[in-house]
Order: sequence, then structure tokens, then C-alpha cells
Amino acid sequence: MEPKPTGPDDFLEYTVLLDETQYNEGYRDGYSDGLISGNEEGRGVGLKLGFQIGEELGFYRGCVDVWKSVIRVDSGSFSLRIKKSIEQLGELVGEYPRLEPENERIQEMMDTIRLKFRLILANLGVKLEYEGYPKSSKLEMEDI
Repeated sequence: MEPKPTGPDDFLEYTVLLDETQYNEGYRDGYSDGLISGNEEGRGVGLKLGFQIGEELGFYRGCVDVWKSVIRVDSGSFSLRIKKSIEQLGELVGEYPRLEPENERIQEMMDTIRLKFRLILANLGVKLEYEGYPKSSKLEMEDI
């Protein structure tokens, strides 16, 4: 709703009202454009992060599948504790809410998966890393 001048002789008031009207229209247009571009940018960031998480989960799933295959071929290849940890890692990866991006526990769950993976590697005495995940020591050295 546009403001109306109080009297027909008040030409300055028309100028002020025109300025306010243009300001309000510009604000509405800018706000609408900002929502559109913000949604597009957010969608792009979400796709990129979603792809990275999916790739990392796929890496862990692949490791679990290989370890389970080794267990099927030679059931004595790993200790009971390692077998149990492999099963748990498989369950954690399977329970990750891939279709619930707003789940508040996503980061906590991913941290648990990473920790369980490192625990298995330590028990196996194997050095294996997911290449897509940044390593803190490597980042610190690059920053120096």
C-alpha cells in the first residue's frame, strides 16, 4: 500500500513518498532475487557435500564388504573382536540417515563411523586412509 500525501499543495511530500515507494519496491525485488540466488547456492553446496559424504560412506561400505568376504573365505582370518567391530561398522554405515539431511545427529554419526574405522585399522595393524577426508596434520603443515 502506497502512502498518500496529506494535502494537494504539498509537492515535497510527493517526492518523499515517491522515494519511499521506490525504496520499498527495490527492497522487495532484491529480497526475492536474494532468496532465489541463495536457494541456488545452497543447493549447489548441499549437492557437493552430499556427494562427498556419499563417497566416504561408500569407501567404508567397500572396506566392510572386502573384510566380510575375507571372513567368508577364511573364518579364522580375524579375531572375534575385529569381526564384531567390522559388523558394527557395517551397521553404522547402513544406519546413516542418507535421506535425512536435517537430522541433528549426522555429524555425530559420521564421527562414530570414522572412529570405528580407525579402531579396526589399529587392531589390524594396517594403515589405510580415505583420501577424500582432510587430515589435520596435513592441513596444519600446509598452513605453515
